[in-house]
Amino acid sequence: MKSRSAARLTNAIVLHAILVPLAIVWLFPIWMMFVFSTMPENAIFSPNVVLFPSDQFWVNFQLLEADTNFTRTVFVSVVVALVYTFLSVMLTSMAGWALARYRFFGKRIVLGIILGTLTLPFFVVIIPQFIMVARDFGLANTWFALIVPPLFNSLGVLFMRQSFSMMPGDLFDAARVEGVKEWRIFLFVALPMARPTLAALCIILFLFSWNNYLWPLLISNQPDMMTAPVALGTLIGFTRVSWGGIMTGAVVLTVPMLIVFVVLQRHFMAGITAGAIK
Repeated sequence: MKSRSAARLTNAIVLHAILVPLAIVWLFPIWMMFVFSTMPENAIFSPNVVLFPSDQFWVNFQLLEADTNFTRTVFVSVVVALVYTFLSVMLTSMAGWALARYRFFGKRIVLGIILGTLTLPFFVVIIPQFIMVARDFGLANTWFALIVPPLFNSLGVLFMRQSFSMMPGDLFDAARVEGVKEWRIFLFVALPMARPTLAALCIILFLFSWNNYLWPLLISNQPDMMTAPVALGTLIGFTRVSWGGIMTGAVVLTVPMLIVFVVLQRHFMAGITAGAIK
């Protein structure tokens, strides 16, 4: 017993000796981003290394607000991310449910197409998508254009398909025998059982929408419809770059996401590993 305890203690020490420096390396740029957000702009590129925050965060935020109307852009980002996450989770869940539990003609072809889209770079489809949404439909600078075109997520479909495939089919057959309608089976039986997977998928999709830059940059050029990442990109000009504003905005956008992930990391890990063991 003592030898086992000593071996576990040694393994724990070695593991922490490896992971702690790696964690410091990963967290150091985030810490320096926060430090730079609290410094005057002329001090960011000072040759002196500063590791502790100053007192200019509110000043930098006021300058950021004056340059970009940042509060409005954060509001747009929050609305787009929340609505996108809800709609995309429902869409991918229904597609995953159909692929996992129904038999229909061309099912393998549909699954193959979905798998194929995972290897298709987004840059291949973004120009035709932009032409269709902006020119043909005239929907540029609208909520519809920001939310609907990126809704389909192949990874989310496969994620939910795997989760539904792991569930016992006899349970759903019993519900059908009792006369429960298909949509009630999906909403009130399948989705509650897939709660860990849904939580993980919500986090992934929300972060994707929150950090999305290229599509909002193309489809929304009016200040009142810009998302926060696009607004930060406008601070990079030909003759002036507002590094203080960029660092401050990055902190405002990063800290809530870190808090959400830390709070929900248990659900995230449970969802990621839900299909690992049958």
